[in-house]
Amino acid sequence: MKLNYQIQGSGQPVILMHGMFGSLSNLGLVARALMDRYQVIAVDMRNHGESPHSMTMDYPGMADDIVELLDDLNIPQAHLLGHSMGGKVGMQIALNQPKRVSKLIVADIAPVDYKPDRHGGVLTGLSALEKARPTTRQQADQLLAEHVEEAGVRAFLLKNLLRAEDGHFDLRLYLEGILANYYDTLTLAPTGNPFSGPTLFIKGADSAYIQDKHRAEVMRLFPNAELKIIANAGHWLHAEKPDTFNRIVHNFLDDNDH
Repeated sequence: MKLNYQIQGSGQPVILMHGMFGSLSNLGLVARALMDRYQVIAVDMRNHGESPHSMTMDYPGMADDIVELLDDLNIPQAHLLGHSMGGKVGMQIALNQPKRVSKLIVADIAPVDYKPDRHGGVLTGLSALEKARPTTRQQADQLLAEHVEEAGVRAFLLKNLLRAEDGHFDLRLYLEGILANYYDTLTLAPTGNPFSGPTLFIKGADSAYIQDKHRAEVMRLFPNAELKIIANAGHWLHAEKPDTFNRIVHNFLDDNDH
């Protein structure tokens, strides 16, 4: 699948992969922090942003999308940075095609199965938005607020609004494709052979996505992994603490000892 992408800067390539319900703009602060020393390639994952839609959506398939992009850009090897769902895609690539990965950065997700109830209100709210097709962003926010309490999460989700020719708002997301896979394939852990390359997991201290009980599986699959924890940050750590997050990323990528 030919993904939509944006390239900034020059140097060693770094692929940025956003999380569920996001788009390439979500990691914009990271891109701007890296583009002075790296070629930063931010992508819209399948069924997100301006990338193609598919009813098939699993981690092997999404990993293949990224490898296809690397092939199209004639990039033999790149650094990978993924948040949440994008982190699982990055892990999947490293576990299956390690020669394509220089260094791997995984933001606030572990290589484990997750219970599929984490985004129930979000999925219900987005489905209501898609059906209602509001005419103003305020209407959209009010509708979403019936299902999603956190204003910050709603603001993030509302970035998916796209005004149609008839004046109503539609979603950029291919919600049907996401819903078809959300409760089974998208909750699964990435699989493959252990990746021995330099790997960094970054956790938000207030987030429960990476837990102590996950450590054994992390080290089994990524024996050269290290963990950094950002205080007073949750799952959206790159947006909540951008300076700290970007400094950690820069230090890891710039360190030639890895």
